[in-house]
Amino acid sequence: MDQFSIKIKIADREYPMKVNPEDEERVRTAGRIINERIKKYREQFGIEDKQDLLAMVAFDSLVDKLDIESDLNSLDQNILEKVSELNNIVTQAL
Repeated sequence: MDQFSIKIKIADREYPMKVNPEDEERVRTAGRIINERIKKYREQFGIEDKQDLLAMVAFDSLVDKLDIESDLNSLDQNILEKVSELNNIVTQAL
């Protein structure tokens, strides 16, 4: 499919970008979440500097991503262990 142009507003600044139609909703949701986090930090800490707010959001987002990756790695390891156990049971039964 062809990409099309959209504008995402983050911290009162518009960013033009090209996205695939199937990615548009996710990109718009990401922009909305960023703005919500900026608002939260502004209200919670009284920070007005946009660069500081964006840095805090970037840091917070990366910590969330690392937490999710860690959880997924643990889940993958648990699945591999269970598959191995099942494989041993099947092998013994044969």
